[in-house]
Amino acid sequence: MIGAVSTVQDRYQRFVQLHAGPGAFVMPNPWDAGSARLLESVGFPALATTSAGLAFTTGVRDATGALSREDVLANAAAIVAATSLPVSADLESGFGPSPDDCAATIRAAAAVGLVGGSIEDATGDPARPLYPHAQACERVAAAVEAAAGLPFVLTARTEGFLHGAPDLDVAIERLQAFERLGADVLYAPGLPSLEAIREVCAAVTRPVNVVMGLRPVVWSVDELADAGVRRISVGGSLARAAFGAVLEAAREIRDHGTFTRAAGALPGAEVAKLTAG
Repeated sequence: MIGAVSTVQDRYQRFVQLHAGPGAFVMPNPWDAGSARLLESVGFPALATTSAGLAFTTGVRDATGALSREDVLANAAAIVAATSLPVSADLESGFGPSPDDCAATIRAAAAVGLVGGSIEDATGDPARPLYPHAQACERVAAAVEAAAGLPFVLTARTEGFLHGAPDLDVAIERLQAFERLGADVLYAPGLPSLEAIREVCAAVTRPVNVVMGLRPVVWSVDELADAGVRRISVGGSLARAAFGAVLEAAREIRDHGTFTRAAGALPGAEVAKLTAG
């Protein structure tokens, strides 16, 4: 039931069970309360926030540091309140360079009802796109310590394939280190092939998240599960799909003075049924 009351502990237990398998589950990424309710109505078992989708809807560039911790957690809190599903959050790079910043972000995320979240090793600086290995590990260790005892599934991310440092050996080395530090889920977005995904999954024992929608080449849930993936997210791709539909409709109106794309839109009554509390 959309918006049904469920405790944080209930959501956390369901989220943990999803990661226990078997197979892979899809955790799509809403960008606001309405899209969260729509995705819950379709039948997905869990949701994750998207910093890209939030950036698009607030008119800022999708870049490390473009959104504040307060912005991201306010958006996450609205999504948590709108759904009965477990919600994990894209917590970017922890909103600061230090281990203490990462720890504070995890505690604040748990306080708004999130039952999971990710910390990444991207710096936002093109000259040095990733934190040095030792610093990246210190940041993950602080996040793990902050999550200890909380109903919170911590995902540790390495961002080289998205930020100009696409080295599979380095990605695997970092994910293995994050696993040893106690991260619950491991994630290297932007992996270039199914073979690379399979290699990452074979190199670690914790569940691996893969994002779909970043590249033209896509793999099915079954293909990813066969490669060893446990969790699949879609990042900002659903938000981009929504913006794409709006842009095409707007161009038709501007260029042709016609409104035929309205025929493919959901009726207002159906939108209300799927998204209203």
